[in-house]
Amino acid sequence: MLFNSFPFAIFVPVIFVLYWFVFQKSLKAQNILILAASYFFYSCWDWRFLFLLLFSTALDYFSGLQLEKNSNTTVRKFWFYGTIGINLSFLGVFKYFDFFVLSFQNLFLKMGYAIDVFTLNIILPVGISFYTFHGLSYVIDVYKKRIRAEKNFVEYAVFVSYFPLLVAGPIERATHLLPQIKAKRNFNYDQAVSGLYQILWGLFKKIVIADNCARFANEIFNDPSQYSGSTLVAGALFFTFQIYGDFSGYSDIALGVSKLFGIELLKNFAFPYFSRDIAEFWRRWHISLSSWFKDYLYIPLGGSKGGKAMQIRNTFIIFLVSGFWHGANWTFLIWGFLNALYFIPLLLTNKNRINLDIIAQDRLLPSMRESLQMFTTFALTVFAWVFFRADSVSSAFHFINGIFSKSLISLPQIRPTFLIILIIFFIVVEWLGRQGNFALDNFKKYGSRAFRWTFIILILTLLFIFGKEEQQFIYFQF
Repeated sequence: MLFNSFPFAIFVPVIFVLYWFVFQKSLKAQNILILAASYFFYSCWDWRFLFLLLFSTALDYFSGLQLEKNSNTTVRKFWFYGTIGINLSFLGVFKYFDFFVLSFQNLFLKMGYAIDVFTLNIILPVGISFYTFHGLSYVIDVYKKRIRAEKNFVEYAVFVSYFPLLVAGPIERATHLLPQIKAKRNFNYDQAVSGLYQILWGLFKKIVIADNCARFANEIFNDPSQYSGSTLVAGALFFTFQIYGDFSGYSDIALGVSKLFGIELLKNFAFPYFSRDIAEFWRRWHISLSSWFKDYLYIPLGGSKGGKAMQIRNTFIIFLVSGFWHGANWTFLIWGFLNALYFIPLLLTNKNRINLDIIAQDRLLPSMRESLQMFTTFALTVFAWVFFRADSVSSAFHFINGIFSKSLISLPQIRPTFLIILIIFFIVVEWLGRQGNFALDNFKKYGSRAFRWTFIILILTLLFIFGKEEQQFIYFQF
């Protein structure tokens, strides 16, 4: 059941009515309803993997209880490392087993030896990377005694499997989400309206921007040898807006839907393409994952406390692991490696935390310096996205070689005028709304009521025109 599908447009209102008008007097009943809805939502993808989700949830819940009630260090370590190992093993088998086996086979082929290998050829359970990280953070926090173990299984299960974030995040923390699940929730009109605006803008990002960019990005990336250097640049730009519109669009819909049920999820995007350096970009892109790696990997490795050598080592580890988290392909590792290379100069010059505010805050336009910084950061990001999108490392280098050719200065062979106008419109709206939590966060303050309704009707019309064919979200594969 996709967020951009008709069944989901029926599913949410039905749950909303039951949640606020039938079970509003009982927090327990509301949580049971949300849990049942979440399991139904997940079953719509493949009901067989629901048992994996249930096992992972039960394992982490029971382990949390054991970690809290046992004071013996050896016993606590047994439960902690055992639980972490089982979680990572499931993730490894489903996501990385075939990759390592085939990479091992290719290595021997290059040395002149042909070997037979066994592969699983199994479907990757949707959302496994996200709900596994939910459980891991909870178990780690209980083990470190940062939080108490949750005694109520239903409330813990809702934390792990809450349907707006179940298949593609944001990656929540028990310290943020569990207190909201445990507390009585009252309907808030303003919060619900904000949620509807965020859903609307998320659907626009996905259906109008991402899906249309995908058409041309796929066409160009699938056969780059047929296109000029300028067209390949256009293809890279189309994918750049595709992945942002797709993933941040999903996050906006998730956050917006959750607001309808009185629950605030972690902010996952903060206008990353307006960043002035790569460090700022990573504070604004997939925020929940970046902060997860910082808290549970970077800091335990020593963080920034050691010398520059340790900081560089930890930075490369973080970005390489982040790349590998996205998928079992060498292209993701190179993408992570490139971002680490971009980051190192900032780290060495202690400039990785200078751009903490919003660009051109309280100003309509950025300065010339800010514009140049933003353009440079954006260009570096686009270049790295080529590896993220390419099917293989050789395909990525072939694509890049095609860019740096004499045909780079020619007009692109593919010039979808209407899509370009839509992208410009999208950028303008995002820029004007960059000081909010999402582009339409302060929409009620803009212009007259007639202007706002005209804008909403325009967005709805575009969604109707382009929303006739459901397209999967990119991050479902991760």
